Amino acid sequence: MDKLPRQILAEKESVEIALSNLKGAIARKEKTIIELAAIGTFLHNIYNGIENILKQILKAKDVEVPKSDTWHKDLLNLSLSMGIISEGLSDELYEYLTFRHFFVHAYGFMLEETHLEDLADNIPETWAQFLSEAENFFEK
Repeated sequence: MDKLPRQILAEKESVEIALSNLKGAIARKEKTIIELAAIGTFLHNIYNGIENILKQILKAKDVEVPKSDTWHKDLLNLSLSMGIISEGLSDELYEYLTFRHFFVHAYGFMLEETHLEDLADNIPETWAQFLSEAENFFEK
């Protein structure tokens, strides 16, 4: 369990780099398919970091991480049921989970700028809330 804070810190640092890169990509005035793909990648990276932190918290609590075909959704539901995250945050994260699924299984040219911008605009607040709730849970 003493490895957990270091692992979470490493994930946190990686997510914050992705957030910084996302901010730069979203600030570009003209967004070609390249910028849209970059925005999608950074959103995907951030959500993966959140999942990695949730998995580390579960492992530290000796709770088995879901291994089904729907493990991403199961991880979110388990985190909610254990009180790691609130229902409101779970609903927010579900939007990013849905995007993650689309991003992994679709083609880059299918990305919609408006949807990406909405997700990008909300992610800093969602990330801050996630950190707060995860830290509160871990301190208990």
